[in-house]
Amino acid sequence: MVFQIEEAKVLWAQGQRELAVSLVKYLLTYIGSTDSMALYCLAGKWLAQTRSASSHVILESYLEKAVIIAETRSTSSGSSDFMKRRSKTHFHLAHFANALHRSYEDRLGSTEWQTELQLRNMKMKEYEALVRKAKESKDDTHGYSLKALEVQKELKLESVEWTKMHGDMARVLRTCLKSYRSCLLSSDKYDMRVVFRLVSLWFGNVENKTVINDMIETVHKVPSFKFLPLVYQIASRMGAIKTANDFQFAVASLVKKMAIEHPYHSLYQLLALANGDRIKENQKRKNAFVIDLEKKRAAEELLKELTNRHSNLIMQVRDMVEVYIKLAELEVSQQDCLKPVPYPRDIRSVRRLNLVPVLTANIPVDRNCDYSGKNLPYFDGFEGSITVMRGVNVPKVVLCRGSDGQKYRQLAKSGGDDLRQDAVMEQLFGLVNTLLKDHSETRIRCLQIRTYKVVPFTPSAGALEWVNGTIPLGQYLLGSSKVPGAHTRYSVADWTFAECREHIVKESNKSAAFQTVCKNFRPVFRYFFRENFSRAADWFEKRLNYTRSVAASSMVGYVVGLGDRHSMNILIDQANADVVHIDLGVAFDQGLMLKTPETIPFRLTRDVIDGMGVTGVEGVFRRCCEATLSVLRANKEALLTIIEVFIHDPLYRWALSPLKALQRQEYADVEDPDKVEGNKDATRALMRVKQKLDGYRDGENRTVEGQVQQLVQDAQDPENLCLLFPGWAAWL
Repeated sequence: MVFQIEEAKVLWAQGQRELAVSLVKYLLTYIGSTDSMALYCLAGKWLAQTRSASSHVILESYLEKAVIIAETRSTSSGSSDFMKRRSKTHFHLAHFANALHRSYEDRLGSTEWQTELQLRNMKMKEYEALVRKAKESKDDTHGYSLKALEVQKELKLESVEWTKMHGDMARVLRTCLKSYRSCLLSSDKYDMRVVFRLVSLWFGNVENKTVINDMIETVHKVPSFKFLPLVYQIASRMGAIKTANDFQFAVASLVKKMAIEHPYHSLYQLLALANGDRIKENQKRKNAFVIDLEKKRAAEELLKELTNRHSNLIMQVRDMVEVYIKLAELEVSQQDCLKPVPYPRDIRSVRRLNLVPVLTANIPVDRNCDYSGKNLPYFDGFEGSITVMRGVNVPKVVLCRGSDGQKYRQLAKSGGDDLRQDAVMEQLFGLVNTLLKDHSETRIRCLQIRTYKVVPFTPSAGALEWVNGTIPLGQYLLGSSKVPGAHTRYSVADWTFAECREHIVKESNKSAAFQTVCKNFRPVFRYFFRENFSRAADWFEKRLNYTRSVAASSMVGYVVGLGDRHSMNILIDQANADVVHIDLGVAFDQGLMLKTPETIPFRLTRDVIDGMGVTGVEGVFRRCCEATLSVLRANKEALLTIIEVFIHDPLYRWALSPLKALQRQEYADVEDPDKVEGNKDATRALMRVKQKLDGYRDGENRTVEGQVQQLVQDAQDPENLCLLFPGWAAWL
């Protein structure tokens, strides 16, 4: 039996799908099997992919039957392996039911359906007119009654079809919700995909009583740690919809459960909502922050309820948040940049907070909800002095002392940038890393996106984890006021950066000017590896690591439309040559909305390529790009669900306002006449991501290899690079 099942899987892998399905059906019909649960699930999955049976047959005769077998055996078969297989049957049933539900939604939203509705309304009016004329006519010589009867029959048939479709839609939705919940209860294998899809269904049906009741039951039964990856997005829905009180109750119940059981992973999000209107007056005038007072009140009420369980903890967390907000909003001048500034007296005197871990420390999730016995690094004050960094918002670098004796360097930031957007993008990168780890090709190559912790406190203030041991790409290449850059050290005869920029700005023929600059400004990033890794083996390993890191971040950045990738927004780790992307406020192709649009998919300039060695973009870089993009495209549905939840977050204002577009390229300090209300362009952004994951471009779908080839070509095209904003430094 095992041999025949494996034979069917081989046939499927070889493309002989009809034969594979026939063999599985034969095994079920004539031989039977002790593992019929897996066979029914496999047959249903394959039939769904080949569409060689009706949806009702697939649902009722295969996938639901597999679940029934799994449920009847659950009491006597509680092993870990069985629970995983049981989870698999629930997942495939929910996955297929969800696909059916989406097809019904697409049908109801299609232009054909809207046309049918218009025709139905016209027919209804025609029927009413015929009935009225039949009553007015004494002898009905024109046959109004007969014609009315014919129209009535047509309307009845259409009504039956309408009722059936809505009934089927409600049924598959119930099946989908129930199976997703059972999948979460059975094992952890599908958690990420299931949680995001489940939450997306909840948010898309806030007035559906069936969905709300299922949500309440799921909140009661499913462990809360499974929803922690979306704690901020779920909390953002509190108080958002005035008419859907039951939905608000369900959301508040879930957030409360997470906050009680996992306070270190939930309280900061609640406090950020409670501080939703806390913006300095000068920032209110210049920036269009998304402020929702209803959410603020809902968060404050929930925090009051939580004081019954975590009174001392909440008080200490509030104290620490206040300290960081004061640091972020500390008034300093540009003259203080890169100079030590003493801590204010009230911050120096902050006592040890023995219940609050260091803000940027990694706190593992405890599935048993017991953090009391953990050896966590608690906040133990600050050391040294404040270092004020350069920038419009003059962020401050502080050194936090932990109870474990370690020092945690952090960045306190306040100003025009909404750190909630950076936090969401880091959250997204972390979830993409999970997808990359689950695939052998990307796991073997260690293809990951470097992430760091971002904790927003208010719409305009927050703290970030300082990425130790890194240097901005632009700083290494161009240097600072104290240390000369690589271009100065290794290309003495070349033009200076200022000369290159001046030439690009003043010349009207940008293409010719860019070519001239490139001839007089040669790439030098290869020297980074010679300077930092003197041993040949280390040099080779770190250069390989750098190439892989650039490839992974380029593909992921392209898919999510990450823009504003100038040389100071890309850090290089001096220990392992990883690249780290910072300042993530321009995403989902909003770079195209800048005054000087960013028309390239990612940064792949000559210096970036120079660090890859003699093969350049060929060899390792291209293979890693293809491996990363292949995984992203294979997980298209999961990725789209994740992004859908993020971009529909009512507090995540990813769309650039006109003012932001100007400020990003330092053109002017003007008032923004428009306020961003919600995410009006979210559907368009999601569609663009879907097109990228389909490989769709210029009216055709491309293979992974063809798509990578086009992207690499576009990123290096001088005709694209010469048109970019001069501050982006496309020649660097």
